[in-house]
Amino acid sequence: MNDSSRAPLAGLRVLDLSTMIAAPLAATLLADYGAEVVKVEMPGPGDHVRHFGAQKDGHGLYWKALSRGKRSVSLDLRRPEGKDLLRRWIERFDVVVENFRPGTLERWGLAPDDLRAINPRLIVLRVTAYGQDGPYAAQPGFGTLAEALAGLASVSGYEDRPPLLPAYPLADIMAGNLGATSVLAAVQRRHATGTGDVIDLAIYEAALKLVEINILEYQQLGTEHGRTGNRYGPAAPRGSYQCRDGLWIALSGSTQAMAVNVLRTIGGEELVADPRFATNAERREHVEALDTLISDWCAQRDRETALSELTAGGCAVGPLESVATMLDNPQVVHRGSIATVEDPDLGPMAMTGIYPRFQEAETSIGRLGPAEVGADTDEVLGRDLGLDAAELAVLRAAGVTDGPAGSAAPIPGAP
Repeated sequence: MNDSSRAPLAGLRVLDLSTMIAAPLAATLLADYGAEVVKVEMPGPGDHVRHFGAQKDGHGLYWKALSRGKRSVSLDLRRPEGKDLLRRWIERFDVVVENFRPGTLERWGLAPDDLRAINPRLIVLRVTAYGQDGPYAAQPGFGTLAEALAGLASVSGYEDRPPLLPAYPLADIMAGNLGATSVLAAVQRRHATGTGDVIDLAIYEAALKLVEINILEYQQLGTEHGRTGNRYGPAAPRGSYQCRDGLWIALSGSTQAMAVNVLRTIGGEELVADPRFATNAERREHVEALDTLISDWCAQRDRETALSELTAGGCAVGPLESVATMLDNPQVVHRGSIATVEDPDLGPMAMTGIYPRFQEAETSIGRLGPAEVGADTDEVLGRDLGLDAAELAVLRAAGVTDGPAGSAAPIPGAP
């Protein structure tokens, strides 16, 4: 087991009040880097992600990964007793992560400024679909709506089909990463100033980063791109191509040298000299013909042969994997990019590892999301607030908290 004191964020304490994906992911990334993260769940059902997506033996699969490295404490912040506990507790934390609809914490008397009056060093990350202000701020929203607002769907898919929304939580993942980054920026500023901050992160703004090149082009040139499938407007060739054995490759000729390498590999010097493909502008104009040539060449070869020949020719090419084949990809296996973590409920579970690597600091994946809501309530509140068994029993009986009575086992590697 790694020494938790050598983790990059060892000693940082994070209180995760959020649900679903974007904000919880920000807290998970901080946990991956060694912060102690305590997740507050509503007594009873707990976080929505427990019941979101695929389930096995009554356990949400994504919950297990998204809540890794976190302790679960159940606490109803709508009740006066829950609010009072939070006010007492907040001094013990460096960071709070929340994603309630704007105005919710304020109505509960737990506004960020009120919490920072108790703990001036506190950093509060607020994650919502549209941000804390503006005409959309009060509307409910998820990553899907953020992707739509940011213009991602309008340029995704094929011209003769409806706009394509991602089949995975793209905007949420972008926001989670940006949220963790912003917390670290605030921690660095706190080293200099001694005071915390309040961070307002809109999920749609995180998604806007993905289409910034389109924004620049439209504002400066008036060009608005439509849906082009796997093609990429600024460069050709670029796309996915099926080989004789039914497997696919991805190929990109985004520079002149790479494009020439592709032409030479599939058609020799004669194709390199073809005026239709002499420059990027010409290749874009004749992209249909170019794609047909590449597709026909790939269709005559199994994928391994196509990859070998294109790689030998200096082309930027790689296998287009499914999840099943990606797990066996030699690069993924060599790097240990997919970690297998033992879970007491489901046994070995495959999930993404901790990225990026650190040369000196140590990181490790903590316990996966616990099966029981409030699994660590007694252990954490007893330690942090000095609550004894009788006091915890009263809170449990009143519905302020729940979870198994008695001290829960500490998370491996946690402070």
